[in-house]
Amino acid sequence: MPPIRKPQPSLATKKQPAQQRATETFERILEVTAQTLADVGIERLSTNLVCERAGLTPPALYRYFPNKYALLSELGQRLMERQNERVGHWITLEVLDGGLDGLERALEGLILDTYKVTLQTVGGVWIMRALRAVPALQQVRLASHAAVTREQAELLAMALPQANKAELGLVSRVVVELIYATVEMIFDEPLDVKAVARTVAGMVASHMARIDPERDGGRSRPARKSGRGK
Repeated sequence: MPPIRKPQPSLATKKQPAQQRATETFERILEVTAQTLADVGIERLSTNLVCERAGLTPPALYRYFPNKYALLSELGQRLMERQNERVGHWITLEVLDGGLDGLERALEGLILDTYKVTLQTVGGVWIMRALRAVPALQQVRLASHAAVTREQAELLAMALPQANKAELGLVSRVVVELIYATVEMIFDEPLDVKAVARTVAGMVASHMARIDPERDGGRSRPARKSGRGK
């Protein structure tokens, strides 16, 4: 007989706060959860421990979050939103229209910036680990990566209108996963952060030459007449 799949815990918040006091309680729960996660890790995190540290009764927490996975889901979505904001800052149409040297610098900056955002987020590294390690939370990570992939594939299609869109979509998906995996590796191993970022950025940038043969070394492609970029 095939193995019986256990039902996945609910990740949705039960109720969104509408009043200031409720909002403060909601945010207080998340702040304490993040700090507790940083202190004790994923396995020891529990709603009872969060309640104890936040000075709340379990019913007060359960009014908003049905379980610890819903807490982690909310923290995960917020972290990935902060990380994803950095993508648009570094990877622009102007960068993609330029030379490989500029793209490589932008990719290195993106990796370092994503690492910095995660480091500055309370419990950030544990949140990232939970999104990958906990089956119930994987969809949060995958949905976020899919959204970034779509945005980057559209941007690449604008920069490389003659390229195969399916290939651009695949490249975008692999690069998104590679960058986040790189950030996780930096946290997991005692490596030179800048050296790792520089190496991965160089690998990704060099692949662009295969997609766009008009690129030659660090030189830009000939300007297009479409009017995009500056």
